[in-house]
Amino acid sequence: MSVQVTVPADDRTAARLAALGLIGPVVAATLVGALHVLPETAGISPVNRTISEYGLSDEAWAFNSGVVALALGSLAILVAAVAAGAARASSIGFGLGVAWVVALLVVVVFPKHNWAVGPSTNGQIHRVASLVAFICLPLAILLLTRRRAAGSSAAPRWAFWSSVASLAWFGTLIGAWALSPITGVPWYRALPIGLVERGLVLCEVAAVVALGVWVITVTRRTRVPRSANPGRTAPVG
Repeated sequence: MSVQVTVPADDRTAARLAALGLIGPVVAATLVGALHVLPETAGISPVNRTISEYGLSDEAWAFNSGVVALALGSLAILVAAVAAGAARASSIGFGLGVAWVVALLVVVVFPKHNWAVGPSTNGQIHRVASLVAFICLPLAILLLTRRRAAGSSAAPRWAFWSSVASLAWFGTLIGAWALSPITGVPWYRALPIGLVERGLVLCEVAAVVALGVWVITVTRRTRVPRSANPGRTAPVG
């Protein structure tokens, strides 16, 4: 007797949503990556200037579109993880993931401020939102994948360790800030801030992609055997 293996409707929806979500980080990487080489923005140092600097350029639309795409893609993957049973909507990990999404959108609404002209409320909001985004995403993925990182599947392991790497990058910023009263050097000048931020963001984007791939993998493992004759079930094999 021939046997078909079908995927439950919820799993199909989760897989499609996760696949759609993966478009977000790809679009973000493409747009923001292009800003590093476009003539209009190539002069912004990737070593000493933050990524948000692109939001003050004439090509701000590309930066903002990339950040929004990353936020929406991340949200789709998080919802897909819940739909696939890989996460609970009431979990701390999911909540931190949503905080990452909200913080990214706030970064777009309140663009980077030029601190050389004095303090700014918008600038403070942008800075706080950036810090929230940087810390919430890796913590969210660590919590969501910690029980699967030691398994045979590569995707949750990649997501887990990418998050660890992003926290390591973030730790250098904390270290520079903590040492600034001792050294007398402002934290944003004590290290190549642009390079550190780009390393951090690259790891976080990689973690989001790995999380999406893991969700798709989970949906492929939850299959229901069904015989060729509708209404009757039979074991596979």
